[in-house]
Order: sequence, then C-alpha cells, then structure tokens
Amino acid sequence: MNEAEQVLLGNIADTDHEIFALLKQRYSPRTFRDEPIDSGELKQLFEAIRWSASSYNRQPWRFIYAEKGTEAFDKIVDCLSDFNKKWASMAPVLMLSAYKEKTDEGEENFHALHDLGLSLGNMTVQAQYLGIALHHMAGVDWKKAQKTFNVPKGYHITTAIALGYYGGTLEKLPEDLQDAETAERTRMPQEEFAFENGWGQ
Repeated sequence: MNEAEQVLLGNIADTDHEIFALLKQRYSPRTFRDEPIDSGELKQLFEAIRWSASSYNRQPWRFIYAEKGTEAFDKIVDCLSDFNKKWASMAPVLMLSAYKEKTDEGEENFHALHDLGLSLGNMTVQAQYLGIALHHMAGVDWKKAQKTFNVPKGYHITTAIALGYYGGTLEKLPEDLQDAETAERTRMPQEEFAFENGWGQ
C-alpha cells in the first residue's frame, strides 16, 4: 500500500451510524494523481447531474470546465483565491458552477441554489464511484469569472471545483496543506442540526 492509499484509508469517515460506503469514503483532497480524467468518465459525471432532482424540472445548473494545460484552465485558476491557487492549479480539471437566477417566466427562482447543490451531490457520489475526487471551493472571485467567461446576464457563478483521481502525493503540497490533508475529520453531531417536532428540540 502506497502513501496515497494510506491517506485515503485514513480519511474514511468515522460515522456514528452506518451509511453508504461511497459517502464514508468521500473527502476533499488537495492533491490528485497526475493523470487526465477520462473523457467518458467526465460525461458520466455530467450525466449524473443531468438526472438530478430539481424544482419543476427546471435544471437551473450550468458548468464551465477546462483541462489542465488549456488557456481556459489558466483563466479559472486566475479567478481563484490566492489560497486555492496554491494547490488547485495542479488539478487535472477545474470547473465553475453557476445557476440560472430566474424561471423561464421571469420570476425569481428561489430554489435554484438548492437544485445546484443537489446536482453537485449527484456528481460527487458518481465521482466517488469512479475513484474521482472533487474539492468544492467557495474561494473564487465570481464577478471576475463572470466577466472572464462572458457569462450572460441572468446566470450567477457560484463555486469552483477541482477534479482528479485519488492518489496524489503529499510532497507536492506546501507543509501546512500536508497537515490539513491528514488531519482528523470532524462533523457536528446530529443533535445540533436535526430537530424533531420543533427548532432546537
């Protein structure tokens, strides 16, 4: 077993209750195997999104993606926060997520962000099944991304995502990020967010 495999095994969630294995195994690495993502597997990720649940089947999600070595990839990197640039620039694929702000009838789509989240959840599970890691990033200058990629009015860039196969080497990361990569994973207990019969109960 190599170091990367040991890191992955060490990041399996220590759940309080048994859950689906792919959910336990999922985590957000900052290092990936130095290998392009298979184009067919990328199509599978977007097919998982295509069949996500959405309010009134509006499917308000949109994505821009680029492979490492392309001009578009470098443009996405340029829109990331300085912290994320340190590691995300090594990912095989970078992606921007966006949502359509209004319905076709011109009304505010209050559930668009909810639907985008559902679609990314689908993609994350499909990616885990394929051995592909996703690291979702809030650290993106969305206004800059909107302008850089000529995103039309009515659509809103939301997050950036780094994609790559599990199995990267820790040595490629700065020391502080190496520590973060191997740190114990923690979550708040269910009692702090799931309330039966009323808020806080």
